[in-house]
Amino acid sequence: MTQIWLGLFSGIAFGFVIQRIGATDAHRMARSHLMLDADIPRFMVLTVALSAVGLFGLQSVGVGRTLPLPTSIVATGLAAVIFGIGWGLTGYCPGTTWAAAGEGRMDAIFALLGGLAGTALFAQLHETLIPVLYDPTNVGQITLTDLFGSHAAAVAVLTIGFGLCTWGIGSQSSSRQRR
Repeated sequence: MTQIWLGLFSGIAFGFVIQRIGATDAHRMARSHLMLDADIPRFMVLTVALSAVGLFGLQSVGVGRTLPLPTSIVATGLAAVIFGIGWGLTGYCPGTTWAAAGEGRMDAIFALLGGLAGTALFAQLHETLIPVLYDPTNVGQITLTDLFGSHAAAVAVLTIGFGLCTWGIGSQSSSRQRR
């Protein structure tokens, strides 16, 4: 029961934060995709970076663990394309869809219904799609820790990568604003 309450509290807190940053506004999200507004992309990079460092800290003291799924190039690539199309058409990713629907935005409610319909369709086709899309290009579990040999090296690479992303987002956005 504690995990349910922790999940509920975390979801509400995250929803509050993404609402405050403006990620529940499809127009603001579109401006971010066009690199005209850097706040949301910076927030996303910072969120992932802090989560990675936090997870590393938890794993270092033996509390946190990850269970990465095997990676399938075709299935992951196709999922990324579908995800991107849905985000581009609606202006919302799955998390922001729920938060925007909670605000009462009708476009988000329709996006949420579409996402739920797509999820139901995928659940029905899952067993059929595994041998076709997933198994042929399954390359196993891929983690940065395995690639670099230690948690510390993986965190260092992530930190540098996220730092470069943040700098690139800021410089791209500022150059577009000057035009």
